Formats: sequence, structure tokens, C-alpha cells
Amino acid sequence: MAYDKFTVLQSTAVPLPIENVDTDQIIPARFLKATTREGFGDNLFRDWRYNSDNTPKSDFVLNNPVYKGKILVGGKNFGSGSSREHAAWAIYDYGFRCVVSSFFADIFKNNAINMGILPVQVSPGFLDKIFSNIEINPNAEFKVSLPDQTITIVATGDVEEFEINGYKKNNLINGYDDIDYLQAIKDDIETFAESKSIY
Repeated sequence: MAYDKFTVLQSTAVPLPIENVDTDQIIPARFLKATTREGFGDNLFRDWRYNSDNTPKSDFVLNNPVYKGKILVGGKNFGSGSSREHAAWAIYDYGFRCVVSSFFADIFKNNAINMGILPVQVSPGFLDKIFSNIEINPNAEFKVSLPDQTITIVATGDVEEFEINGYKKNNLINGYDDIDYLQAIKDDIETFAESKSIY
């Protein structure tokens, strides 16, 4: 399944300054029965967003109309816990295309990239600057350039570089998952196979 191509994203951001956000908090286990990727966004952070009677919790950030955008900014150690890829499905289905944190759990990070979400790991100091800018101005914008591997606080011009695997970077830029990539180089694979054939 191909995803949205990711090159440069400039957007406002939703702040979630909570450390150690695990995958069960991102998408509770009771919502994992579905076999397709659609609809998971409705239950993103379900237990934090809604009361037991399904009314929205007014103090949770996703229920606050002041905050919006395609960038989710989380605290340190985002995506810890179980390896469920449904967590990435929920974030993507909700509309986020980038998650920023000072540290990601490795399995979540890989699941996010495979789903078309760019995880941007920044230094703790730069993360604090991002949160401060959002606190001052909820409409503050951030520019994430995957080709340059940089994130910029637009209002101040502060920039920081981030790391990403070259193969995964190429896939995101082209909107590929692993299967799409193999299909894209199908001719090369067949040519190589024929060159090695003993018949």
C-alpha cells in the first residue's frame, strides 16, 4: 500500500508534553480487532480523549480546537511498550504525518516510517524550544524537510538536523512501503535474476 509522499511539511503542531507515551495509550488493546487500517484515528488516545460515557474530555489536547496541524509533538520516549503497528495506523489515520520527540522506541519508529509517518528525533533542548513556541503561539508553524533532514521553528529560524536511514528516507519521499519499493525495482530484480540463471 502506497502512502502520501513526504518531502517538505510546513504545519502547525499539536503538543503532547508527556513522557513515556506507550502504544497502549496511543491505541488501547480493545480496538485491535480490525483487520484494515481505516478508522483507527477515531480511537487515537481513546482513554485520554473520552470519558467512560464517550463524552470528550475537555482538558485533553486533541479536544482543544486551539491546537491543530499535521505534526504531533510528544515528550521523551514516545511509542514505548508493545510492538503493535496499530499505533502508527491510528496516528496516520487521524491526520498526523510527522511525530517529533527527543526519543522514540525503535519498533514504533520503524512502524511509523513504514506507515508513511516521519518520526523526527530532536535534542531535548530543541524539543523544549518547540513546546515553548507552541505555548506562546498555538498557531506557530514548523517546517520539516526530509530531503535536507532538518526541522525549523519558522518564527525564530532555529534549525536542527535529524537522522534517518537512507533506504527509509527514499521510501518516504516516494510514498513507498517495502512492497512498493520491490515493485519499483522489479525490472532490475528480473534482470539480475536472468544474469545469474544457469539455464
